Amino acid sequence: MKAAPQAQLRLIDLQDLDSSLDRLAHRRRTLPELAEIERLEGRLTELRDAIVAAETEVGDLRREQKKAEQDVDQVRTRADRDQKRLDSGQVTSAKDLSSLQTEIESLHRRQSDLEEVVLEIMERTEEAEGRVAALNAERSGAQDELAGLTERRDAAQREIDDEAGTSSAARTAVAKDVPDDLLALYEKLRGQFGGVGAAKLYRGACQGCHLALNTVDLNRIRAAAEDEVIRCEECRRVLVRTPESGL
Repeated sequence: MKAAPQAQLRLIDLQDLDSSLDRLAHRRRTLPELAEIERLEGRLTELRDAIVAAETEVGDLRREQKKAEQDVDQVRTRADRDQKRLDSGQVTSAKDLSSLQTEIESLHRRQSDLEEVVLEIMERTEEAEGRVAALNAERSGAQDELAGLTERRDAAQREIDDEAGTSSAARTAVAKDVPDDLLALYEKLRGQFGGVGAAKLYRGACQGCHLALNTVDLNRIRAAAEDEVIRCEECRRVLVRTPESGL
């Protein structure tokens, strides 16, 4: 392949711009804010589920407490009714009096037990409500942190995109100075070799693979015409000659 020396030198300019664009793209993909945002979004999902579970527990406990309080009221009402019967003097049989007193005592014990159940449920409800409050507070803090991270990410991405836009415009201008066949070869090699399709020959070494050329290869390059497109024998990238090539 043939290409004017100046066109080959422009290939190095193109490579520099492409490498810059690749670095910008990598920087955009690996912004530290992105990992933190992902972590926070995951935590917010966990908090959402935990809050739903805790609120469900609070609702269940409140219903349980209401049912227990109704049981207490029923037992209290029955005990009060029996006590009124006892106090009214309507029950005269010793056996009936004894049975009624036993029942009243049993109801009082039952009421006491149920009141203990109500207190225990109230304590559990208070604990569950505390968890809901703590989870909501954590969620609020995480949402604020996420908003700040999102703002910083967007600002960093805008800065990168502005720089990439400038480099892309410059690349378009430079690419016009490179012949189509050489440009196509360069693009193909870039895809094969990690984004680097052309490199300088600098002081006898390829700047693409960073290996020094042997004497035979250097002599071959010295003998080649200026417009001959040279390829590195080691990495097969386009090798561009400059005044610092050491030929």
